[in-house]
This record gives sequence, C-alpha cells and structure tokens, in this order.
Amino acid sequence: MKPDRHARTMLPIPDRPAPGLTTYDAKDPNTAYPPIEPLMPPDGAPNVLVILLDDVGFGASSAFGGPCATPNAERLAASGLKYNRFHTTALCAPTRQAMLTGRNHHSVGMGSITETATSAPGNSSLRPNTKAPLAMTLKLNGYSTAQFGKCHEVPVWQSSPMGPFDAWPSAGGGFETFYGFIGGENNQWEPALYEGTTPVEPPATAEEGYHLTEDLADHAVSWIRSQKSLMPDKPFFVYFAPGATHAPHHVPKEWADKYAGRFAEGWDVQREKTFARQKELGVIPADAELTPRHAEIPAWDDMPEQLKPVLEREMEVYAGFLEHTDHHVGRVIDAIDDLGVLENTLIYYIIGDNGASAEGTLNGAFNEMANFNGMAALETPEFMRSKVDEFGSPSSYNHYAVGWAWSMNAPFQWTKQVASHWGGTRNGTIVHWPNGIDEQGGLRSQFTHCIDVAPTVLEAAGLPEPTMVNGVQQSPMEGTSMLYSFREPDAPERHELQYFEMFGNRGIYFKGWSAVTKHRTPWELVGGTVPAFDDDVWELYDGSVDFSQARDLSAEQPDRLHELQRLWLIEAVKYNVLPIDDRTGDRLNAELAGRPTLVHGNSQLLYPGMGRLSENSVISIKNKSFSVTAEVEVPDGGANGVIIAQGGRFGGWSLYASGGAAKFVYNVLGIQEFATTAERPIPSGKHQVRVEFAYDGGGLARGGDVTLYYDGEAVGSGRVGATQPMIFSADETTDVGYESGTAVSPDYTPQSSRFTGRIGWVQIDAGVDDHDHFIDPEERLRVAMARQ
Repeated sequence: MKPDRHARTMLPIPDRPAPGLTTYDAKDPNTAYPPIEPLMPPDGAPNVLVILLDDVGFGASSAFGGPCATPNAERLAASGLKYNRFHTTALCAPTRQAMLTGRNHHSVGMGSITETATSAPGNSSLRPNTKAPLAMTLKLNGYSTAQFGKCHEVPVWQSSPMGPFDAWPSAGGGFETFYGFIGGENNQWEPALYEGTTPVEPPATAEEGYHLTEDLADHAVSWIRSQKSLMPDKPFFVYFAPGATHAPHHVPKEWADKYAGRFAEGWDVQREKTFARQKELGVIPADAELTPRHAEIPAWDDMPEQLKPVLEREMEVYAGFLEHTDHHVGRVIDAIDDLGVLENTLIYYIIGDNGASAEGTLNGAFNEMANFNGMAALETPEFMRSKVDEFGSPSSYNHYAVGWAWSMNAPFQWTKQVASHWGGTRNGTIVHWPNGIDEQGGLRSQFTHCIDVAPTVLEAAGLPEPTMVNGVQQSPMEGTSMLYSFREPDAPERHELQYFEMFGNRGIYFKGWSAVTKHRTPWELVGGTVPAFDDDVWELYDGSVDFSQARDLSAEQPDRLHELQRLWLIEAVKYNVLPIDDRTGDRLNAELAGRPTLVHGNSQLLYPGMGRLSENSVISIKNKSFSVTAEVEVPDGGANGVIIAQGGRFGGWSLYASGGAAKFVYNVLGIQEFATTAERPIPSGKHQVRVEFAYDGGGLARGGDVTLYYDGEAVGSGRVGATQPMIFSADETTDVGYESGTAVSPDYTPQSSRFTGRIGWVQIDAGVDDHDHFIDPEERLRVAMARQ
C-alpha cells in the first residue's frame, strides 16, 4: 500500500504544486510534469451504504424477532453483525442530522423536527458550519456521494424553490446526487419529488403501478451501476433513506394481504409472541423481561368489537409495508453484489430512525392529519369501518393505533418521541462488511448510538476527522467509532455516556445505568396537560442486568439517581439542550416558536407557473378571514382548471373554474367537502375572480361564510362548516394555474387541472381585508413594490 500523499485534515485538500524545472518551450525534451491524478481516498477505503428506515420499532422486523418479514435484513445479518443496543434520538430529523454529522442532535440545532424549530440554538434546525456533514467530508476526500429518499434536515423557511440551498443534500449536504423528498413524510403513491433542487414529477401514476420505495430503489441501483461503470476504482457513499415505514402506510394490496388474519389476537398477544421469538433468536438476553403495558395504552380486549377488523387491517397493512420496503432494500444490495464489490462495501442497515410511531391515535387513523389538527374525533368507528378496505391505498393517508406501535417496540416501554425509554430510542441495526468483519451472524451488545456511524465510516476509510472544512474550523465529532467492536465481540464498550431529550422526555446513560423521565405522551399532539419539569418522576435502571428497563431501582438507590440527574443537566448544558421545550402544536406556529418565516405581512402576490410551494412558503389563512383574488383572461368558449390550490385530497382548498364558472372548495381532511359555485360562467376577456371567506371566530377550526365575485360583483355564496386549524398537509403544496400531487376536489385530476385561460396574478390576503371586493391594478403594483 503506497503512502497517502494528501494532508486530509484541511478540506478541500489544498492544491500544492510540485516544484521542478519550468521550461520556456513545451517541446523542450526536459519538459515534464507529474501526471494529473483524480482525488481518491486512501487505498482500501470501502464503499459505504447507509440504509435508514423510518419509524420501525425494535420488535417489528423478523431479524429482531418481529412479525414483519424482512428476509434481506436477515440475509445481511447472517453474514454480518447484529447490534441490539444501538440507539437513535426518538425522532426522525434529529436522528438523521445527528447520524449524518456525528454530533448530538442539539449540537447541530435539531432538538426536534424542522417544523417545530425555535430560535434557541439547540432547536433552530440550523446546522452550524463548524459541524460539516459526513457526506461533505467524504466527497472532499474523493468519494462519489449520493442520497436517495427522505431529507428532513432543511429548515422550513429554506424549503421553497428559491432556497437558499445550504441545507439541501446536493448543495451544503455534500451529496453530488439527490433524488427524493424534502420533509418528514410523503405520499408513497403521489410524492412531491426533487432531483437535486429541482422539483420533478413521478415517472408514473399509482394506477400505473408507481410506488415511491420502488422508484427510489430504481434510482439507487441505476446510480450505483453507473458509478462503478465510469469510476470503478473510486468508492461510493450512498445514503438510502426511504420514506417507509413512516405514515402514511402505503403499500400494494397484495403485500398487505399476505398478513391477513395474522394479527387477530391483538397487540398484547403479538407482543408476547415477539418477546418469545426474540429470546429464541438470542437478540435479547435470556433473563430479559417483557415490560408491562402502561395505563395510557388500552388493552386489546378493551377495544370495541366493531373496530377490531379495522385495527387488524391497520397492522396487516403496516407489516406488508415493512416487508415491501425490505424487498426493495434487497434490490440495492443485490445490485452491489452483482457488481462484485459487496466484499468491500460497509453496509449499515439501521431498522428505524426511532421507535415505532404512536402518532396515529388510540384507534389508528385513515388520515393521520386529523390528529395533527386536533380533529381525530371526525374519524368515528363507523367512518373507519367504512374505509377498512381502502387502508394503504391511494385514497388513504393512514396510520396504525397506539397499541400496535407499543407492540412493535417489544420488549421495551413506550414509543417514538419518548426519548427517555428504549422503546423510543433503541433500534435493531445490522452491519455488514466482509473485508472488515470476520464473524458471520454475530451479535454485538456494546452501547452504540447514531452519532457513532460517521466516525466509524471515517476510521474504516482511513480518513481523519477534518479540522477545517471550506475555511471553517470544525468542532470534534461527538460520537465514538464502532470499528473496535467489528472483530472483538467482547470488547468493553467505548460509548459510555449519552444524554437523551425530546419534547421534555429525557434520560441519561452512563456505564450501564440509565436514569429516565417520561414527561409527555406522544399521541397527545394538540392539547393535553404536562407536569412542570421539576415535578417529573424519574426512574433508575441497571442495564447490566436489566436489558429492557423493567425494574425501577430509584427508590432503592436514590443517591445514584441524583448523581445521574445532575449528569444529565451537565450534558444538557454542554450540548445546547437547554431550555427544555415541551411544546408541540404551539411550535407549528412560527411566530409563537420564534423561527423565521419566508413570507411576512398579511398579503402575498403569486404568479402563474409558481408551484410546489410548501405550506411554510405561503402566508397562513388558518383560523382567520381571508380573500383570494386572481386576474384571469378567459378565451371565447370559457375556461376550466385550477386558478390556485393549496393542499390536496387529504385536506386543503382550491379556487378553480368548472364548466366555465368559478368554484371554491374547502376540503376538511378528505372527510368533509364544502363547495361554493358561481351562478354564471366567468365572462370572456380579462376579469378579476375573487373568493372571500368570513371566519366565524370564537376559537380554532371554526367555519365561515364564502362569497364569490367577478370584478367586485357577488356571483355566488356558500358556507364552510369547519376548517383545519394547524396544517393542511405534510407533503402537498400550493400551485398556481395547476395542481400537483393529489387534487383537492374530485372535479378534476392533477393531469387535467391546468387552467385553460391565462392568469395574470393571484393575491392572497389573510386576516383584515379592506379591499372593496376588487383590487385596483395600481394598488396591486404598490403592494408588489412594497414587498421588494
């Protein structure tokens, strides 16, 4: 192995011209220069594939004893290693930013998800430039880099088509190629996709057999093949992060049907079956205990009989979803194997970025946005039964019940968001690297954490942590390389201290012991009461003899508990955890949270062709009166199509022309639709079409009166009975002159939504509106100039 000629602690590696003779004439026989060589990492540096699934509990995958078949995870584990004490942060964006940087989530500003960011440094969603991501380090050392799937690390005010793109994967994130989506979740049938920073449409429709996970695998396989065809000597770093199995649980029906009848005994019995299987596989110690169900989680036997067929179907759909995901992960692994480079590819298969999600309410959800809006009561048992055959289909935006999430986290307590307990943070992980791991089918039980992945990759590649990246001095990584455990199954663990915190749920791990306190319940997203932080009840566990946190020793060893509580506070100060912020729904409001907003004031001017505008890129019209005014030019014969739409099938509103007449539809969660239609068509020529909504007031989610106008003249009126108070959609957008994604109204499809006339401009006014049902063109111009 030849010595590495590069000084790699400063990135980009400085160009250092070689001294030597410079001739006057290039034809001089003494003219000679060293060959131009492409930048490469040190000899022997492996390819790297990091697979990160979404919202999968420790007890879900068959590789760790669960009921959901994951044969590719099992296959990888049979020739690699299982880690049964690998930990995440309890929530998706924090885990991802922590893993991609090798730093704790509050250290990189991701104390929670981007949608609930605040102005506090630990919760700002802004990664400091002193903490460069792993992909950037690898790229600047000669790796080819690509990401496929979910990116939930972009601050919401930077997610518009205008950026800035510093936090996007293919810009500041260090990935040369990105194909996927920005945000926490996406419709698997009709996703909002980006290639780099450019919005793109899916290559097919759900009716044509499209599914996001398959599409992501197609792109990953194609990219890996191309990379090895064109750069066979250059290693790659691929980050494969499908949106699965985050809600909505979307999967082809035949995959869900494979599990028909498998969950008829309910979540309590399933949890016991999983626990027995885990012991049989040896993925938990023989003396591990199955933790009991908490009072907040109902027993299966206490659930209404009429609802049980729906509850069964929820779990069948989820199980099919996870198996389907593993199938397509297997396609990516097979592509690497077919190229003959699997032996020197370091693979992390992390089965979940947190515990299983309990955000689907006690009954589950046909549209999970109902719970995020505090409107879950709209989904009555009768409604759920009427939809049972549609769960997982394109007409659903579904989630499973809290009891299933708890069951999928066996043998641990609690679920996603609960950072205090292992049910929220312990995820089964598989590591495979034939050139670096001798043992096949081994088990490792050292304490490890997602911040350990980046330092492990660097050590495996023979690369130092950079001290300078793009001219900025770097702070040290906070994780610990796991490489020492690859060939030493009984090596003492090196990651001995780790804090946890999410929405006030907090804990500390130190040398086998954990002190924890569960502060708030994850499915109470809106409303609910939480205790004062000083009133939280702490628990104490000895992990050396209690794998599952089943025996609370706080009463027996109060002094040890107090020591660990103080240690948590010290770590919290060190890593920007303070102030603790247990707000959830309130933080969706940027003004209350204290984060920047892209759009200011109460008026916004939009133009034709603008689209894929996230909810944070458009002024909010929720819980207030508003108007939408559009200048349109209608051809002879009339016009049809969308003037402007926000949201989609599962919640939103649209102003469009149907049969030549203006129509306004407000869609509440796909459950209730309120339509107002003009009495006559829009005349040909240039006109203003306007809708005014007069909010009833008196609280959140109220209804209001609707009036339609042509050029200031009322042409129709109607009523909206209720509105969505918090969020329309996690993935649908605002579009002018057409509608992407799914359609707000069944009157049209996205493919047929384009407005057949011409749109000059669209103005949204939220709150107080002193216009006399018509916007003077000169006034509109003044508004536009004032916004510049």
